[in-house]
Formats: sequence, structure tokens, C-alpha cells
Amino acid sequence: MRKSTMAVAAMLAAAVSLGVPAAGASAAEPVKGGIANVVIQPEPPGLVAGMFGNAPSQMVAGNIYEGLVRLSPDLKPMPSLAESWEISDDAMTYTFKLKAGVKFHDGKPMTADDVVFSFDKFLRTLHVRTRGVLTHVEKIEALDPLTVRFTMKEAFSPMMTALEVGSGPIVPKHVYDNGTDYKMNPANATPIGTGPYKFEKWEKGSFIHLVRNADYHEPGLPYLDELYYHVIPDGAARAIAYETGKVDVLPGGSVENFDVERLSKLPGSCMTTKGWEFFSPLSFMWLNNRNAPLDDKRFRQAVMYAMDRDFAREVVWHGLGKVANGPIASTTKYHDKDLKPYPYDPAKAKALLKEMGYKGQPVRLLPLPYGETWLRWGEAVKQNLEDVGIKVETVATDVPGWNQKLAQWDYDIGFTFIYQYGDPALGVSRSYITEQISKGSPWNNVEGYSNPKVDDLFAKGAVAPEAERPGIYKEVQKILVEDVPVAWLTELEFPTIYRCKVQNLVTTAIGVNDGFLDAWMEK
Repeated sequence: MRKSTMAVAAMLAAAVSLGVPAAGASAAEPVKGGIANVVIQPEPPGLVAGMFGNAPSQMVAGNIYEGLVRLSPDLKPMPSLAESWEISDDAMTYTFKLKAGVKFHDGKPMTADDVVFSFDKFLRTLHVRTRGVLTHVEKIEALDPLTVRFTMKEAFSPMMTALEVGSGPIVPKHVYDNGTDYKMNPANATPIGTGPYKFEKWEKGSFIHLVRNADYHEPGLPYLDELYYHVIPDGAARAIAYETGKVDVLPGGSVENFDVERLSKLPGSCMTTKGWEFFSPLSFMWLNNRNAPLDDKRFRQAVMYAMDRDFAREVVWHGLGKVANGPIASTTKYHDKDLKPYPYDPAKAKALLKEMGYKGQPVRLLPLPYGETWLRWGEAVKQNLEDVGIKVETVATDVPGWNQKLAQWDYDIGFTFIYQYGDPALGVSRSYITEQISKGSPWNNVEGYSNPKVDDLFAKGAVAPEAERPGIYKEVQKILVEDVPVAWLTELEFPTIYRCKVQNLVTTAIGVNDGFLDAWMEK
């Protein structure tokens, strides 16, 4: 058996720390105490990990809940709730030894039964991406109170990376396994995890308050006493809150792009683009393949040719990020760098519209309500489309409304960005395979694209030997770029700005999302 022990993983973590200094790292000894004030933008729709997949939800919940492993910046698994694990030589069984003495925030012990329930029932029901992972799992068993075994239907290469807190949060069985609808459970208002911080209070529209978990299973951690996540709807006000010292941390995407350079150069400020290695966020527009005229491939191709994506990157995003050439970001495994991105070619767009007989019927454009940058991007795309003769009606929403419209397919064109989670089998396929067409989620195959060849290639790619995976994903990328099920925009870059006195803030591949476990404040 291939064996990973806590000692080996700890050595790996130490090597990573020595080789790649963490954001805000210093040679000083960590000290206990202090309060970190953080911007959260926009306000999360909920905080129960696994139930809410929005980026702001994951950012807060990642410090309340935990997964079996954490991920180093190069996506290597490190101990978390699992202190060690064994993987069979044929990768058909994964056996995890859980840490002893772990308690949920209500004082009840965390055991193997909670792990089995979390994956086999809670996440299988609620978590779109993890549900896809679990299609490769035959059974999950508690061998004893501190040992869990996953038996696979077939080998699944990215299995270990699907066990971090955003993908595989462990929730309390005694709270949720009572025969009621998980989404209606009263405990959702006061989330209960095993993480370094406990939920204290949520003043809607103002702040979310977490406090140090005094019974945390890792001796001496966390260092900070309290976390305040401040809800500040206006981008200018968020920048001012940082300038005036009200907040210490501006997570990626929490201020407008035009403020990034100025704020990062303030005295005592630090900035990092690390902590997004697992996510590799890719922005695109859902194109509702069910609705005319978007059900015609030529119209979708015309949308791609109509957009000046270089302008959007340079002006709207102030040079941050990279224009996408297709469905797999250049920071994700098996990206095909030889794919040519659609050029800005209004004449080609007009020719395609004429060829298909487009009569000028209007399409509804749903911007992403995450701040001024996204609204300006919506305006730029609207202008691009209208310049080639496509009539556009902008639909304004708040975050819950945006979620609802996408989840119920009540849109024509809708902005989004999707995390890729290090592997196409985790974060890419869900947007394109037929079995992920299901109302109720804004994170699955929302556009309604269905292609048996694409389904087959993604299915093969998930379980193929490593030597065969690049060729499979190269083929599927070529098909998707031809079919344009969605309109790819930009590989996003989200700098995190913070006061340099906040030490060890970004130490893993998910950055601020689990960063406050190790973070401490210089006095």
C-alpha cells in the first residue's frame, strides 16, 4: 500500500513553508491574541459548508468547518481531520485515520460516523461538485470510531484533492441526520463545525463574528481571538475602511480593480496573488442553450467574436488576469495552450448572425452583482453585442436574485466565474456534462449543453491512467471551443491586500479561505 503519514505530510508542509514563504510570513515567533477585521464581499447567502457554494460563503465557512485534508500551494494533501491515510496500490481503497479528541463546536465528539454521513448523505444530496466525485465511490465505511474507508468503483485521480474543506466539509451527524430537509434545519442559522473558529453572531448587512475555538484539536491554535467579517456593499467604502484602519484584510475581489495598486502601496500594506492555486477562477458567461437564438451554435460563436476581451482585461480589470482560450484555465492541469482564443472580430460576428437569419430578437443579460467592476464589465459586453446588431436587455439583481435566476434557468446570458479545483474532473466537467443539467443550482450545467461525445470524454478523463488524460482533455477542449456552450472571458487574478502585521495569512492553496488557522497579529 502507498502510505501517507502525519509525519510525512508535516515534513512536506515544512518544506513548502521553507521553499515558498507564506504571505506575511516573518521570522518572529507567533503570539496569541488580537482581532482580525476582514471585508466580505458580497454578503454570503449562508454559512453552512457544502450547502452554499458561493465564494463568500466558502471564505467564511472554511474557518468554521474542516475537511479530511488541507492542500499545500502545490496541491499536495496535508493532515487536517485525518492525521494519516493509506491508498491501495490500485487506488481502489482510501483508508483514513482520524485525529482523536476532535470535537464539534457544540462539544460533541467528531467520529467516523460523521465522516460517513457527511459524504454519503449530506454532501451527496447538496453539493453538486462533490456529488460528481461520489459517483466514483462504491461505498464509505466506518471501520471503527476513528477509521474511515472509501472503496472506489474505479480509480479516480483527483480523489485526495476533493477532500479539502470546500469540497468535503465534515458536518455533525447528530445535528442533521434527523429525517428533515437539510436546508430547513434550524442549525443552519448557527453553523457547527470542528474548525479553529466558532460562529458567534451574524448581524445581517453589517458583520459576521467568529471567535476562537478554545477546544480546538491542534494545541496552541488558532492564535487570534476573534474574526470580524465586515459587510460593506459599496466598493469605495470598502477601500476607505482599509485606508482608515477599520479593516485589516481585503480578500481577493473585495475592492475594485482600479484601487488595487493604490491600496497595496499604502504604508504598512502587503499584497499577494497566492492562495488561489486550487481555485484557478475562470470567468465566463452562461449562454442558455435552450432559448432561441442561443440554441444556434452560430449565435454563440458570434457572441465570442463580438467581445473585445483584451479591452475588458486592460480597462475593466486593469491588466489583471489573462484572456481565456477555452474551458480549462492555463493554471489547471491539462490546459491546451495551443488552442487559439476567439479573436475580436465584429465583422465575423455580423456574418454569422446574417447566415443564421437572426432577426434582432432581444436577449436578457444578467450581470454578476459583485461590485462596480462586474457591472462595468456587463456594460462593456452589452455595448460589444449591440455593436454587431444583437439587442440586449440588462436585468439587474442582487446576489440572491442572481442565484435564483441562474438556478431556475431564467436568463439568456449570465455572468459567472467558476473555480476549477485543480483538475478538470473536479471543476470543469460539471459545467458541460449532461448529467449535471438540473434545476436548483447555479454551479452545475446551467446552460443546458448536451453532447454525448463530450460526456464520454469527460467520463473517460476522470478515471483514465495519467498518461492518457492529457490527450482526452485536449480532444474535449477542441470540441467545446467549436460548440461554445458558454462564452469564456478571463482567467481571473484576485490580489489579497492586507496589513503586514497580519502574519501567515496565506499558507495553503485556498488562501484566506482557511488561512486564519495559522494567522497571527504582530503587536
